[in-house]
Amino acid sequence: MDKRRENFSNVFTFASIIVGVLVFFGIVFPDAFGEISKEISIWISSTFGWYYMALFTVILFFCVFLAISPIGKLKLGKPNDRPEFKTVSWLAMLFSAGMGIGLVFYGASEPISHFLAPPTADPETKEALAESMRSTILHYGFHPWAVYGIVALVLAYSQFRKGEVGLISKTLRPILGNKVDGPIGTAVDVLTVFVTIIGVAVSLGIGAMQINGGLNYLFGIPYSQFVQGIIIAVVTILFIYSAWSGLSKGIQYLSNLNMIMAGLLFVAMLILGPTLLILNMMTTATGDYLNTLIFHSLDVAPLNEQKSDWMHAWTIYYWGWWMSWSPFVGIFIARISRGRSIREFVLAVLVVPTVVSILWFSAFGMTGVETGLKAPQIFELTPETQLFGIFNELPFSLILSIFTLILIASFFITSADSATFVLGMQTSFGNLKPANFIKIIWGLALSAIAYILLLSGGETGLNALQSAAIISALPFSIVVIMMMIAFYKDANRERKYLGLYIKPDRQRMEEYMKRVNESEDRGN
Repeated sequence: MDKRRENFSNVFTFASIIVGVLVFFGIVFPDAFGEISKEISIWISSTFGWYYMALFTVILFFCVFLAISPIGKLKLGKPNDRPEFKTVSWLAMLFSAGMGIGLVFYGASEPISHFLAPPTADPETKEALAESMRSTILHYGFHPWAVYGIVALVLAYSQFRKGEVGLISKTLRPILGNKVDGPIGTAVDVLTVFVTIIGVAVSLGIGAMQINGGLNYLFGIPYSQFVQGIIIAVVTILFIYSAWSGLSKGIQYLSNLNMIMAGLLFVAMLILGPTLLILNMMTTATGDYLNTLIFHSLDVAPLNEQKSDWMHAWTIYYWGWWMSWSPFVGIFIARISRGRSIREFVLAVLVVPTVVSILWFSAFGMTGVETGLKAPQIFELTPETQLFGIFNELPFSLILSIFTLILIASFFITSADSATFVLGMQTSFGNLKPANFIKIIWGLALSAIAYILLLSGGETGLNALQSAAIISALPFSIVVIMMMIAFYKDANRERKYLGLYIKPDRQRMEEYMKRVNESEDRGN
């Protein structure tokens, strides 16, 4: 049997079996499924919280090192390769895939939550407000994008510069050799598929909850798992249709649309909200975030029970969620980043989304807190309805709410659309144009897992979603460490071969200039 066909068969078959068992167990025993996943996630959070914090910090500083080192001059592709997408479309696609629904769901609710229950300060104080903004920016700032970036960078380097197929397993060839073509490689790819499904399903579940919450708040439509199932079914049809149209059409157009709509919503919040407070807190919170970045990147609060509990509910959950999203977002970003230098790639992936996140959470967070102080009932609302309660206190409330529902649905479609492409690629030996029937299969699987997680989470569904993210992230984090080691080993070897140094090699420069002069002499 052809090796490519064999790999496709193994990865697709094993991943399908695992997902099928998960769906079956979740449908037949939803309560047990939720309870087991909750217990496992609590154990992981309490046992490996320090590991997540340390690993994310190491990944961030490794990205910074690559950006300033001579390795940054290497291109993600052949020397003559040019970027496939315009920079604006490229940034829109990577941001839509990387954050999307989370920005809308947590835009106001997370700063409000931290204001009411801060890590260390007394609730509903000025100190709590400062902590709420700093903590939110930490969760959506450099750290998640460093993880996304390193997975994408290593894969793009392996695929476009070294000629490997677009599979996570192939990035490990510098340290595992030909073992990546056997069972070990298959196991890595199956794990990648599984983690991708869980990570995206968490996002889709959150999106369904917020759409349902908005419809309930605005039109009195019941907030229930049945309605959320209908929402998932409708959006599934839409994103499968989008996936059918192909990457360059469906995903690109939707991503650009998402960024335009999100930009309009941000401007509305900036104007309708407490504008001066937003701008002041945005500036102060950014300084606070940068000033305390190293400390809060590594602090696991072993001697502070209040902060420790808060971190398990928030930071550790986020680090698990971002890690579980990293194969999906990383593979997708790699696919659209051919032709860019490592330095350009790292700086864009780290800086641009972080700046956008700071702007977004400053506008929505400050508007949410200020509105809640004037209308305290907003603080009593669930996270999925809180944003609509805030809109209700602002001018043009109905327009803002409907516009937001459309944006959530669009982010929902884009994330799932991108995920079906990634899953199709991973289960068809890295094919950059996976067959439509494969994308449809994985689209249905994504929706099924999202609904199973909502069913197993009881009334809120959010606990099961958080548990799934934390559990799936742990094994894949080992793969990410191996990817970094393999990439540095290979890229540093190439850097030496090309004579790329911080301080130019005098002998190599003299040889280069000699060749240039000889070429000019021959031309004359």
